[in-house]
Amino acid sequence: MAETTHLSAQDHAATFSARARTVALIIVAMAFIMDLLDNTIVNIAIPSIQANLGASYATIQWLIAGYAMSFATLLITGGRMGDVYGYKKIFMIGVGGFTLASLLCGASWNSHVLIVARLLQGAFAALMVPQVMSLMQVMFKQHERGSIMGIFGALAGVAATLGPVIGGILIHFNIAGLDWRPIFLINIPVGLFALFAGFKYLPNGKSTHPLKLDIFGTVLITIAMFLLVFPLIQGRELGWPAWSFEMLVAALPVLAVFAWWQRRKDARDGSPLVVPSLLRLKTFVVGLIINLTFEGAMLGFFLPFTLILQVGLGFSVIKAALTGIPTAIGISVMMGAFSQKIIPKLGRYTMILGAALMAGGLYLLYALLNHYGQDMSPWAFIPGLLLVGGGMALIMSPMFSVALSDVDAAHAGSASGVLNAVQQLGGSIGIALLGLVFFTHLSTHAAANFNTVAPQIRAQLSSLHVPASAQDQILQGAKACFVDRSSAKDTSVLPASCNRLTHSATGPTESDRAIGGVVANAVKQANTKNFVSGFHAALIFEYVILGVIVVLSFLLPRKIKIAADYEAA
Repeated sequence: MAETTHLSAQDHAATFSARARTVALIIVAMAFIMDLLDNTIVNIAIPSIQANLGASYATIQWLIAGYAMSFATLLITGGRMGDVYGYKKIFMIGVGGFTLASLLCGASWNSHVLIVARLLQGAFAALMVPQVMSLMQVMFKQHERGSIMGIFGALAGVAATLGPVIGGILIHFNIAGLDWRPIFLINIPVGLFALFAGFKYLPNGKSTHPLKLDIFGTVLITIAMFLLVFPLIQGRELGWPAWSFEMLVAALPVLAVFAWWQRRKDARDGSPLVVPSLLRLKTFVVGLIINLTFEGAMLGFFLPFTLILQVGLGFSVIKAALTGIPTAIGISVMMGAFSQKIIPKLGRYTMILGAALMAGGLYLLYALLNHYGQDMSPWAFIPGLLLVGGGMALIMSPMFSVALSDVDAAHAGSASGVLNAVQQLGGSIGIALLGLVFFTHLSTHAAANFNTVAPQIRAQLSSLHVPASAQDQILQGAKACFVDRSSAKDTSVLPASCNRLTHSATGPTESDRAIGGVVANAVKQANTKNFVSGFHAALIFEYVILGVIVVLSFLLPRKIKIAADYEAA
């Protein structure tokens, strides 16, 4: 297609045939799916990455929260860069950078490189994703956007469902001996196609009335988020040094400076990241806080849940991926079939119903895990996960509409950008906080959970005619190994206490091997108990968040109107 840089993006898109618009839609949809897959695919690879790179639990949190943090802090700026420099140009830069970052993820030789690569992925996704929505707006008329948004909503549900499954399949087949790396390398052919096809088929041009960039505001909010997230993730692993608390405290004045700068930027040129007048709207502020807290609860849930399946219960990567599917089904079915009927009838009480369903599903999962332990079947997860997914959908569905209900149409795009950014920030903070609760519980309660299987070990050792004095030594050694492994920063390295235990339990005699089998089986049970008790601690954290959502929902309007125009914006 000929260059038409003198035209606005909307003018150029108006010259497109129906076929050209469909091709352009497919290109941006591929980029949209690529980002969504990278949000969901990493969870299933956690144990594989830990084993392969010797990654600590803090590293695992960074791989998930770091992506969300860099994406969130640059999201509004990325959208504005498309307005200023051209949607196609920034989309191409975003896709190209995301593809290169995916290559670096797949080629990472240690966990530090992988963290940097994930941060880069998030940053380039922040350039790429806003252009997807902007290009949809310029290519399709207002009455056409509803169906397009429906298609993208369905794609989001499919990506959420298939992400872990695709990741599980790629890891299971260990393509070319690359283990977990293909979950990132799969982005390369998709990214290259989107890059070359986008160059040919996407409309040129920029916004007719672009806002200016707010570089200083972006730097301030990035610093503030780093000061919050870094100590929450690294503090536990480093023994909570004084500087970790100092960083948390330092985030407050940086946020204060950011708020001051936004008012000044608004007065100067009307181009702040966050329009100050939005923060005077009660519904917007309450919706913002609900969005922040809920995303923390939702994304935070998947981290311990994945670890329970693969590490606590010993599920294979494929089995774990398939076990989690009912959550996505619950979200998709509730959103697609019921939310549009429930929201007009219940209004703000829709969120309360969603919180109740989610809380009930979480409790059912814990009750079954606590009852069955290692014997928990994947089928037993289905009812609880369907409830959790359905509850999530009822909280998510009205969130944007209610938050934007009092927003002036002139600020709808800015408000949507802020809500999307806060959504991602909530996810990164939630992962950091819930990971802190979960991993701290694993290390501090390991000894107590081992003690629950000690009588069983003694009984079985007695049946093998092991003397009481020898039983004491075996129990002490097994407990030391279990506690050390539960507290280890690098789970791929066997602690010295476990080396001694392994050596004695795999001795030359049949008696040694029998004793080793008794201890190994009991340790598996203790590990399951430890992870289930950690899940219980995470559940309490989830209930607190859901309680906050319920309380805040009473500050929202009684009736909630689903506003298609705002959703499209």
